[in-house]
Amino acid sequence: MGIVGAFMVPHPPIILPEVGHGEEEKISKTTAAYMEVAEKIAELKPETIIISSPHSIMYADYFHISPGKSATGDMGRFQASEIAFDAEYDTELVDKICKIAADGGPEKHPHEFPAGTMGERDPQLDHGTLIPLYFICKKYSDFKLVRIGLSGLPLALHYQMGQIIQQAIEETGRRVVYVASGDLSHKMKEDGPYGYVDEGPEYDKRIMEVCGSGDFEKLFEFDDDFCSKAAECGHRSFVMMAGALDGLDVTAHGLSHEATFGVGYGICTFEIGGKNPERHFLESWREKKLTELRSRQRSEDPYVKLARFSLENYVTSGKTLHVKDLKGQEWESLPSELFDETAGAFVSIHKNGALRGCIGTISPTCDCVAEEILQNAISAGTNDPRFPMITADELEWLEINVDVMGVPEYISSTDQLDVKKYGVIVSSGYKRGLLLPNLDGVDSVNQQINIACQKAGIPAGEEIELQRFEVVRHI
Repeated sequence: MGIVGAFMVPHPPIILPEVGHGEEEKISKTTAAYMEVAEKIAELKPETIIISSPHSIMYADYFHISPGKSATGDMGRFQASEIAFDAEYDTELVDKICKIAADGGPEKHPHEFPAGTMGERDPQLDHGTLIPLYFICKKYSDFKLVRIGLSGLPLALHYQMGQIIQQAIEETGRRVVYVASGDLSHKMKEDGPYGYVDEGPEYDKRIMEVCGSGDFEKLFEFDDDFCSKAAECGHRSFVMMAGALDGLDVTAHGLSHEATFGVGYGICTFEIGGKNPERHFLESWREKKLTELRSRQRSEDPYVKLARFSLENYVTSGKTLHVKDLKGQEWESLPSELFDETAGAFVSIHKNGALRGCIGTISPTCDCVAEEILQNAISAGTNDPRFPMITADELEWLEINVDVMGVPEYISSTDQLDVKKYGVIVSSGYKRGLLLPNLDGVDSVNQQINIACQKAGIPAGEEIELQRFEVVRHI
C-alpha cells in the first residue's frame, strides 16, 4: 500500500495527566491536536507505525533501528510507571530497511548506507516514542511498530534515510503511518527551563510555516549553528519524515503550536496523495546547492585551489602530487610565500555543511607551505579516521578551507584565549589535542578547551598545559 499518512508531533511528558497533575491543562490546544492525530491514524488503519525519535538510541554517524521482535517501556523516569507499553516490532519491514541500506541506499552508493540494528544500548522504549503511543493507543492499537533513532549526520542523509524507508515500505507492500516525534525550540521564554534566545521563536515560526505548508525543501535551509542556538529537538526527525514522503503529493495542515513552558510544541498532519515528480526535494535542493558550490569554487583562494587540485588528482588517479609536479601558468602564478615559507597547515573539508575530513600539521614537516598543503589535503580526504575515504562522486560537493598555522605559544591562563582569534593546543603528558579558531558552534573558551581535551582523550579535571596560536584562513 505505502505510506498513507504522516504526522509531526511533540513529546512533552507534562502533557500526560499522570505526569502533569493539572499542569497539562495549560497546553490544552496541544492535547486536543494530539487527539485529532490519534483519530486520523485510527481512520487510516495502518498495519505499521514508524516513529522516528530524538530520544531513541543516537549515534554521530549511524541511524539505529531498534532490533528484535518487541520492546517495552514506561514513564517511570517521570514518576508515572503506570504508563507502560509493550510494542511488537515489524521485523520484516526492519529487515527490508536494513537490506536496502546495506546495498548502498537509494543511490546505490558503493559504501553501505550507515543504518541498521547494530549497537543497541537500551532496548526500552524512550519517551519520544511512548508519548505518541499514549495518544495513538487511545484510539487505535492494531499495528506493529518500527522505531528509528536520529544521528549526527547531515540533513541530506536524514532525508535519504527517509527515502530508504519509503522504498522498504513499497517493497513489502505495508500500509504505514509515519510519526515524526520531536519538540521544537527549548529556548522560548526567559523563565523557561532553558532560558531564551532570539533564535528560539524564529525557529518555531519558520518550522511551523515549512511543515504547515509541506514545503519540505526549506528544511535544508536550517543550518546547524542556528538549530543548535535554538536548541531544537526534532528537526532531523522532520527531515527524515520528509524523505519518507519524497515524490508524493502532500496536503499539510498545521494544527497547533504552543510554548507555554518555554519549549515549543508543534503538531502538523500530512495527507498523502499520488506520485508527484515535482516533490523530489533533495534532488532540487542539490541542484541549487551545486550551482552555488561551482560559483564559489571559481573564486577560491589559491591556497584552496591547490588543496582541491591535490585531493581531486589523488582520488581520481591515485597519484600523490608534489611541488615539482606543478606545471603550467596557473601554478607558476601562485603567491611566492607558498614556496618561500614553511608553516604547519590544516586542510578542512565539509560536505552538505558537515565536516568530512580535517587533518593538518601543527609545525612544518615539508620544505614549503605548498608541499604541506598538497600532502595534508590528501590526508584530510583519505586518512581522517573519523570518516571513510572521499570518493570521486563526492568531489564536486566539497567545500575546502586551508588554515596556515602561526607559531604556537604557551600561555598561563584561559584569559589569554579568544575563540575567534586563537586556536588552542591542550597537552597532558603524551596526549595532545588541537582545535582551530573561529569554528561554528564553538562560542566559549571553556567549550573550546573541552572539545580539544576530548579529541586528545584527556579526562575532565586532569591538569593540562595550554598553547594558543593564530591562523591565516584561506577559503
